[in-house]
Amino acid sequence: MTQIIVLPHVELCPDGAVIEAEPGKSVCQALLEHDIAIEHACEMSCACTTCHVIVREGFNSLEPAEDTEEDMLDKAWGLEPNSRLSCQAHVAETPLVVEIPRYSINMAREGKH
Repeated sequence: MTQIIVLPHVELCPDGAVIEAEPGKSVCQALLEHDIAIEHACEMSCACTTCHVIVREGFNSLEPAEDTEEDMLDKAWGLEPNSRLSCQAHVAETPLVVEIPRYSINMAREGKH
């Protein structure tokens, strides 16, 4: 199991968390399994940016982002060089420290009343 440290997020994880994830599992799946309700409006199909995370430590242990993810990340709020969509970033053996940005852009929901 690989350790993921989740930095505090005002709404989703006020005190932060330390969780364990199986290598090969997406960061999004790991967060959800540990009751950290990260948004994932497109049901983890890489079609929105709601599960955007910033990988503060362990970024280089992740497989590189594919073009589709890179294209979606360009639309994410608060994009940083070590940003990933958590539905596409799969845990390896290296521990991770992730930050869930304060805001997200819900492209799957916007404009629908």
